[in-house]
Amino acid sequence: MIPYQKFQNYLNQELDSIRSAGLYKDERIIASPQSSVIRLASGKEVLNFCANNYLGLSDRQELIDAAQNAMSSRGYGMSSVRFICGTQDLHKKLEAAIARFFGTEDTILYASCFDANGGVFEPLLGEGDAIISDALNHASIIDGVRLCKAVRYRYANASMEDLESQLQAAQAQRFRLIVTDGVFSMDGNVAPLDQIHRLAEKYDAMVMVDESHSAGVVGKTGRGTTELYDLKGKVDILTGTLGKAFGGAIGGFTTGRREIIDILRQRSRPYLFSNSIPPSVAGAGIAAFELLENSNELQDRLHENAAYFTGKMIEAGFDIKPTQSAICAVMLYDARLSQEMAAKLLDEGIYVTGFYYPVVPKGQARIRVQLSAAHKREHLDKCIAAFAKTGKELGVLK
Repeated sequence: MIPYQKFQNYLNQELDSIRSAGLYKDERIIASPQSSVIRLASGKEVLNFCANNYLGLSDRQELIDAAQNAMSSRGYGMSSVRFICGTQDLHKKLEAAIARFFGTEDTILYASCFDANGGVFEPLLGEGDAIISDALNHASIIDGVRLCKAVRYRYANASMEDLESQLQAAQAQRFRLIVTDGVFSMDGNVAPLDQIHRLAEKYDAMVMVDESHSAGVVGKTGRGTTELYDLKGKVDILTGTLGKAFGGAIGGFTTGRREIIDILRQRSRPYLFSNSIPPSVAGAGIAAFELLENSNELQDRLHENAAYFTGKMIEAGFDIKPTQSAICAVMLYDARLSQEMAAKLLDEGIYVTGFYYPVVPKGQARIRVQLSAAHKREHLDKCIAAFAKTGKELGVLK
């Protein structure tokens, strides 16, 4: 037997176990631009309620034109990291636009927010310092913390009592950094940043917020949790992505205090050892921020859609997690049921995804519905009706 065969047998057993449990993840292929209405490879058109396309910018013509113009004038790719020969004027212009949008001092770009979170902790903190992290923080934060030698503390999701206890325990360390998602991606709840900020001041700690699911969404003008809680410019570190509300392509960023960003440029490994984002992404990103600086129409429409949909789903009898964002978590609790319901909804022309362990805790399976400014009222009504129909068929609704 060749060395790989034993491992191959093990992998096939694991895959068979996943399939038999009804939990195998099939990738459904899209043959159209990302939008509120998409065409699958089968030719079927469905309403899309599981993309992070919060502001409907993924197929926005202004961004497509900006990407094409940037490619024509600046080329296809950079073939280099930033500090060697990978920095264009477009990169600097986008970094300035992001800092202006969030009211921060400086910004550094990454290939993704996973890289931003993976590259932020190790350059800033050492074994004599402390990181106090929310229990439901994104996997990228968890992985970034693992790369750092700082002492790790964890507090229960959005529990200020537990956070205070962990801060008290962390007084033995030199520097303390509280890190939280702005919006928790599986539940849709917003971190209580006002209370976190007060505790940080009380216990001499810095604060970092991952705004990936809150930027462009939360706050009256979509500036995220710092706008929602009137803390613009007062949070030390913000991370985020261009892959959700800001056009849905790729690219991440860290924005915040000038000296923090400067150290990251010198020492952050994903920045130092990864290619720069391509000119087309930078050009489209600039266009996205210019669009949002000039109008609040998309944020207003998104907020209206989210409030309408969530309210109607609660009226229909569904168990919905409390949310202040564009995420509506429809709780089903059973993993297999989440897959069956998602499949039935696709038959009804509604594209959603069921989530279960290990993406969410065991016994907390759900379908996560994500609203967009691109959804029309008739889209929302059709989705609600389809949920009600399948919910009754599967015994979710009485």
